[in-house]
Amino acid sequence: MGCSGSAPRGEVRHVGSSKHDFFGAGINKKLQKPKPWKHNQPITMTQLKQMREEFWDTAHFYGGQKEIWDALQAAAEADLNFAQTIIDSAGIIVSNADMSLCYDERGAKYELPKFVLSEPTNLIRDS
Repeated sequence: MGCSGSAPRGEVRHVGSSKHDFFGAGINKKLQKPKPWKHNQPITMTQLKQMREEFWDTAHFYGGQKEIWDALQAAAEADLNFAQTIIDSAGIIVSNADMSLCYDERGAKYELPKFVLSEPTNLIRDS
């Protein structure tokens, strides 16, 4: 199932070599809750979980470091304060405060789709 408006699956591009190359001052953005979004069709929690599992199971095959993908998954599944700690500890550079666009310290780009960061507004609860 696709997600309208989501980032390309697991896309990684090398674009620099340090935090300073991306952001000048090298200051990481403080994480924020993603903006509400709507899936192109109503989905159940079970379907959302399956989409997330498929993404995380295959993300590291698209490039970047497996350890960074693992840290991003842990952060995406944590509350904001703990997610910030994970991101900072892993040396992940957050370009978009909702974690939809991040980099590692080597300059690899990690794009996360909305469906791994939050639930859609048209989520159907499983009965």
